[in-house]
Formats: sequence, C-alpha cells, structure tokens
Amino acid sequence: MEIIEVRGDSFEAAVLESGIPVLVDFWAPWCGYCRRLSPVIDVVAKQLGEKVQVVKVNIDDAPELKAEYGVKMIPSLILFVDGRPGPVSEAPKSKADVDAWLASQGI
Repeated sequence: MEIIEVRGDSFEAAVLESGIPVLVDFWAPWCGYCRRLSPVIDVVAKQLGEKVQVVKVNIDDAPELKAEYGVKMIPSLILFVDGRPGPVSEAPKSKADVDAWLASQGI
C-alpha cells in the first residue's frame, strides 16, 4: 500500500476512521535521522502490503498532532488500531527494531 502524507485536517479520516491498522511515522524534513529512517519505512510499508496503511505526519505542519499524541522525539512511530494509539517507538535504530516493535503489537 502506498505511503500517504497527512496533516491535522486529514488525520481523522486517514488514521482514526481507517478500517485497517495504521502505522504513523512522525517526522520533520530538518531531522537527519528521520531522513535516514525513511527508506526503512518504505520497505516496511511494502512488506505490510494491504494489511497496514502507513502514513507520515510532518510535525512542522501538524504540531497539534505531535502534542496530542505525546510525541517527544522524532522519528516516532505509533500504530493505531481501531482508531486507538498503541505504544510509541521512539527513534528506532534499524529495520530490525521496527519489525520487533510491530511484532510486539501483533503485526
């Protein structure tokens, strides 16, 4: 499934009302580590296929979402299932970290 970019005005429809789990990547364009993790997220999105939607939220464009979901550092990943956020993965170091975090949530 294609990764989509969402902002505050599209977050509810894309994430909270989704019929499938949604992996949200909170990032910023000035964050070097976010840019390094981006290819990992691309690979994970391809692996997850149609069972999980992956979305990216630029915290500079949606600071209200950063605050609402308690994002303290970037990149941060949150898996939403049935509109509810799960545990946060802060600054995963590798694809193995992302895979282990997803597995811990049953994905």
